[in-house]
Amino acid sequence: DALDFHHYLPIFMDGVREKEEPYRFLAVKGVEDMLKAGGQKILPVIPQLIVPIKTALNTRDPAVVCIVLQLLQKLVVSADMLGEALVPYYRQILPILNLFKNKNVNVGDSIDYGQRKRTCIGELVLETLQLFETYGGEDAFINIK
Repeated sequence: DALDFHHYLPIFMDGVREKEEPYRFLAVKGVEDMLKAGGQKILPVIPQLIVPIKTALNTRDPAVVCIVLQLLQKLVVSADMLGEALVPYYRQILPILNLFKNKNVNVGDSIDYGQRKRTCIGELVLETLQLFETYGGEDAFINIK
């Protein structure tokens, strides 16, 4: 209850692009736990999260991008109005996703056993955009297109 979201959430979000364990794990878990417990405390912090999110996506490292997309999905559904609060920042976040939208795994007839890990960037981008559209209000679709 006394946790300062303005201070810690951007720091944890910035740490997501860390490659070395246990730092990456701590950053991801920190963001997930704060999103789970935050509720309406997250809404005022959204503008401060955009720079770390954009920086992490700009690494263009598939592992980092996957994690950021999964965290964006959790962010959008974690509290009311968060999807709508992200709409003005789509211009900073979405162009990078355009690079990865077609990076799907083509396995043909075989079975992709890595589905449960959710590491296919193309599918993650699609899921994230669908959540943005669902939770972003009436302006979301126009900004995504």
